[in-house]
Amino acid sequence: MSQPSPQDHARARHHSGTDADAGPGVDTGTDARAEAEAGVEAEARAGAEEKGDGLRERLVRTGVALVDAEGAQALTLREIARRAGVSHGAPRRWFPTHLDLLSAIAREGFAELAARVAEADREADRTDAGPRERVETLTRVYLGYAAERRGMYELMFRHDLLESGRLGLRETSLPLFARLAALVAELRPGTDAVTAAGALWANLHGLAQLRHWGSLSLATGSDDPAPFVRAALDAHLGPAEPTR
Repeated sequence: MSQPSPQDHARARHHSGTDADAGPGVDTGTDARAEAEAGVEAEARAGAEEKGDGLRERLVRTGVALVDAEGAQALTLREIARRAGVSHGAPRRWFPTHLDLLSAIAREGFAELAARVAEADREADRTDAGPRERVETLTRVYLGYAAERRGMYELMFRHDLLESGRLGLRETSLPLFARLAALVAELRPGTDAVTAAGALWANLHGLAQLRHWGSLSLATGSDDPAPFVRAALDAHLGPAEPTR
């Protein structure tokens, strides 16, 4: 039997995939290549997450879109991360707890509601509206927001978020109530404006919930909030002065 030639030994080393025998440029096997490629991809993904690349803002924007589309119950860390295109552990780098991320999303809701109220106030300034008209406008803005952005509205007033005080969420929501209380104080000087404003707000919040559930139209035969708003304002602030 003939002995293997030196060329046969070289071919054997080439196909064995042994790193020790392989020269420069020699393929050491598809498994090694796949592992290397996976490592590169993981490293690139981790690098992008480490640098941020606007990731914090992207996670919040993704959460806002998700709550608008599917409601507050859809806001899991894993689902937000999936839709943002990052690993499920990535949000933890910017939001240590689930409540932190939910609070950041809810802050966006309060910011938008505050912007709507500010715009209504500017319009009231232009028309020289009185405090009663301003309260009426504020109630329309509030109920309109509750109807248009139902998922966000429910998230904003979740007790666990407000109670936790994450990201100063309570402080973000308080200026809206303070605005209502200031208007009530103008309308009812000498009374406990905070209590009156709280009672009115509770009335409006209940109205928003009952409309959403369909209970208001079921009980009263009407889904139009206007007469109920007028009744609530008359009950808490006294009847409106007759228009001239």
